[in-house]
Amino acid sequence: MGILRMLTFVPDEPMLKFQYRVQMGKKLDVKYPKTYTEKLQLYKMYYRNPVMHQCVDKYEVRQYVESKGLGKYLNELYGVYDSVSEIDWDKLPDKFIIKTTSGGGGNNIVICCDKSTFDTSVVEEKLNLKMSNKSGSFSAGREWAYTNNKTKIIVEKLLEGNEEFSQGLADYKILCFQGEPKVVILDVDRYVNHLRNFYDTKWNNLNILSDHEQINREIPKPDNLEEMLDVARILSSDFPHARIDLYNIKGRIIFGEITFYPWSGYVKFTPQSFDEQLGSYFDTTTFANH
Repeated sequence: MGILRMLTFVPDEPMLKFQYRVQMGKKLDVKYPKTYTEKLQLYKMYYRNPVMHQCVDKYEVRQYVESKGLGKYLNELYGVYDSVSEIDWDKLPDKFIIKTTSGGGGNNIVICCDKSTFDTSVVEEKLNLKMSNKSGSFSAGREWAYTNNKTKIIVEKLLEGNEEFSQGLADYKILCFQGEPKVVILDVDRYVNHLRNFYDTKWNNLNILSDHEQINREIPKPDNLEEMLDVARILSSDFPHARIDLYNIKGRIIFGEITFYPWSGYVKFTPQSFDEQLGSYFDTTTFANH
């Protein structure tokens, strides 16, 4: 990371070509891209929509969701803060989740399941470190949407209730292209033994391997799958590509996040033809000259 920070003067195209070769073991074709992972690199290089900054911020995105008439799908918000020191622990419920607004996966999250035994110093150590290491205009993977965003801390309701998944919530990640859902990725047991399946929009298992093993049991089609797909259509409609993440708890759909660069474009699928299949959905001609 330190080396990449030192190389910020290198333009995006040569840097992403270098990263792609290192990560994927092959040349990045920017002139005649065919695969999804190639086109994601062009997305990072050339697509500039200011609304993306709002959508990747875990607090500001709430306004975007509400502007689309989907406010009922938002998780309950307890507070938003500029620093950990501002949090009034006495006013929070017994259970909650704390995260930074700039993302960072599991590294930016602290979960409280019982406030009576909760060590607030863990939050101060973990999230204060996150706040002090704010990337500013820097993104190691040259992900433009994540640059120049101000980091805050939010506290939300702790989501629970997926009895069919023993190790945490199931996460439905819907890949959309030109506002149309094409693939649903289901992640389960994320913090224990992360497993992942890929489905089409009719809930047929595509039997794709990526960076996690497949789920070794049959997962029934959600009764409200069509509603989830409709939510994804609306939230992705302003962009050539977006991944819309949703939770589905006892039939209630709850918005998770919007992501524009899944895996930062560095993922190997088995079979490899799936990379081209996803690439066929991704029209980059509107923003990249090739």
